[in-house]
Amino acid sequence: MTGVCPNQQLEAMIARGEITASPNIIPAQVQPASLDLRLGTVAYRVRASFLAGEGRSVADRLAEFEMHRIDITEGAVLEKGCVYLVPLMESLALPDEVSAAANAKSSTGRLDLLTRTITDGGTEFDRVPAGYTGPLYAEICPRSFSVLVRPGMRLNQIRFRKGQAVLSDVELSALHSQTPLVDGPAVIQDGLGFSVDLQLPDTDLVGYRAKPHTGVIDLDRIGEYDPQEYWEEVRTKDGRIILDPGAFYILVSREAVHIPPMYAAEMAPYLAMVGEFRVHYAGFFDPGFGHAEAGGAGSRGVLEVRCHEAPFVLEHGQVVGRLVYEKMAEMPTQLYGAGIASNYQGQGLKLSKHFKAVG
Repeated sequence: MTGVCPNQQLEAMIARGEITASPNIIPAQVQPASLDLRLGTVAYRVRASFLAGEGRSVADRLAEFEMHRIDITEGAVLEKGCVYLVPLMESLALPDEVSAAANAKSSTGRLDLLTRTITDGGTEFDRVPAGYTGPLYAEICPRSFSVLVRPGMRLNQIRFRKGQAVLSDVELSALHSQTPLVDGPAVIQDGLGFSVDLQLPDTDLVGYRAKPHTGVIDLDRIGEYDPQEYWEEVRTKDGRIILDPGAFYILVSREAVHIPPMYAAEMAPYLAMVGEFRVHYAGFFDPGFGHAEAGGAGSRGVLEVRCHEAPFVLEHGQVVGRLVYEKMAEMPTQLYGAGIASNYQGQGLKLSKHFKAVG
């Protein structure tokens, strides 16, 4: 069956040895349409980001770029501005008809922690070709905050698919008319467009900007950090803000997003022609996100925005990204937010789970 593999198919792939790990995969890693990947026990500090390249292994290239290796068994700090390569606990032996794509998890992206998956022979980040057999690695580059990591931490996730499952604009329009995908007019062009909300009700607080010089964040500490020590509030009364080059922002979409149970979505950056910024490192939306029956009515997309070379005026309602929808191969037996530990169901403007709730 063509489509994205749901949780029950992932469990079957694990049972058949198509996905293996040492130590064994735990049930908490299996999500409605993806599998969380775990850090191994060593991190390699490398001179630069790299891809293995066709016919080359990551281990071969590592010999070229390694500066030093760090045992993270007891915990180790990955420093802001440095690039690290961490072998993951999981390996793949995919059937010829199954490919995969990886992405940072939501909490990873909200910390501006650039995390990408690479493979042996890989020519693209976060893409695993059909039939791939071999190890997986995470490239980690902390951009705003230094972080403390340990083996088993889950910073990125992988989604498996059989065949081509992306909805065309015509199919997406039909789905929206059948079950609304946003709570307003749908802008459909190469996916479902979404815009930024800079006029939140009853407040002039519209986002957060990462402070440049902060302490380390232990990724195991949930709800313990004071936001004021790491973030500046971004406020506006006129529905516009100026993005500073090199700065990282947490903003929120104007639209409430809905992912019906038989679909999954990936957030993709909007065309570069609209401005000097990039939106959203963490791109997977699971089946059931924003779904009323799964407790998600009104769920908005949190936008992770980094400005590039020039200051840029961002205005309320400006289209900043798009959601690409895909069909599931079959209905998941578990939906996002419905009885599982889903941190962002029903969300509005929200920092990562590591920070104390604001307000």
